[in-house]
Amino acid sequence: MSTSRQLQLAARPVGEPKASDFRLAQVPLPEAADGEFVVEVTHISVDPAMRGWMSAGPSYLPPVEIGEAMRALALGRVIASRNEGFAEGDLVQGAFGVQDHAVSDGAGVFKIAPGNGTSLAAHLGVLGMTGMTAYFGLLDVGRPEDGDTVLVSGAAGAVGTTVGQIAKIKGARAVGIAGGAEKCAMLVDELGFDAAIDYKAGDVADQLREHTPDGVNVFFDNVGGDILDHGLTRLARHARVVICGAISQYNATDRGRGPSNYMALLVQRASMTGFLVFDNIARYPDAVAEMSSWLADGRLTSVEDTVTGDLEDFPGTLLRLFNGENTGKLVLELQR
Repeated sequence: MSTSRQLQLAARPVGEPKASDFRLAQVPLPEAADGEFVVEVTHISVDPAMRGWMSAGPSYLPPVEIGEAMRALALGRVIASRNEGFAEGDLVQGAFGVQDHAVSDGAGVFKIAPGNGTSLAAHLGVLGMTGMTAYFGLLDVGRPEDGDTVLVSGAAGAVGTTVGQIAKIKGARAVGIAGGAEKCAMLVDELGFDAAIDYKAGDVADQLREHTPDGVNVFFDNVGGDILDHGLTRLARHARVVICGAISQYNATDRGRGPSNYMALLVQRASMTGFLVFDNIARYPDAVAEMSSWLADGRLTSVEDTVTGDLEDFPGTLLRLFNGENTGKLVLELQR
C-alpha cells in the first residue's frame, strides 16, 4: 500500500456544511521520520467545534485551510514507529484528522488502554476531550456546591450529558435543556437529571420557572442565542455562567448576536466566563483517572452515538449535530 485517503476542506461553508464543501483525495501514505510514527485511524470524533474550524475568522485555533485534511480528534493504531515512546500496535488518540492515516511526533498524543468494558468511543467522549471539557468547565469555572442548581443547555449532547452527571456526583441538582420528549426522558430516567426542559415544546420561560424555583447557581451553556437569554433570567445571587459553546449560532450567515439579558449579571452579582479545555492538558491524567473510577462504579454513564461508515460519510455525520439527530458523543467508526 503506497497511498492513503483524506477528506479535505474544498470550500468554506455558508450556513450548514454540505458534502460539496469537502473532497476525498488520494495522497501518499505517510512515512515515519526519526522520532515519528504512523497511525491508522479507526475512530473520528465529530464535534460542533468543527464548524468554527472551517471558517476563516479568528478563533482559538487557526482555521483549516482549503485543501487541508479536515481537523479532527481521532483514535487509531500505530502501524510503524521510529519513536521510542510509541510501539507498533499501540492504541492512541490525538488530532489525526479525517483521514485513513496520519503521521505524528507524539505531541498531544495519548496512549489508551480500553478495559472494564469501556468502549473505544468512550475515549473520545467521557474519557477524551468531551469529558475533559465537562470536567474542567463545570468544576473549575462553575464550581458547584452541594445543593446548588446546575442548569445545562444542550444537555443531550456529548458535553451536556456528562456535565449533568458530574453535577449530580458533586451533590448538586441537575436541570437539562434539550430538544424533544425522548431526549428529556433519557436525561431524567437514564442519567439521573432532576428535571429536563423541552425547548421544542415551547414555554421555555415557564418550564425554567417551574424547575428552578430557587434560581440557577451554575449555568453551563453550550447553545447560546435564545436559550442563553432564557437562562440568564433565572440566575441566583453570585451565579456562575460557563460559556462552553454556542451551537445555535455556528451556522448563522449573519453576525452572531450576544445576550440581551446580560444585565442579569449585574443585578445578581454573577459572572460569565469562557474557557478552553486545552488550557488544562497537564491535568488530563488526573481527570481521566477520576472519571474512569466514576464509570467503573456506575456513577457515570458514557452516552455514545457511533456511526459506522467511511470517510465519505463524514459530512452527513457532522450534520447530525445540527439537525437534532444526535444524542451523546458522536463518533464515526471507519470500516476496514
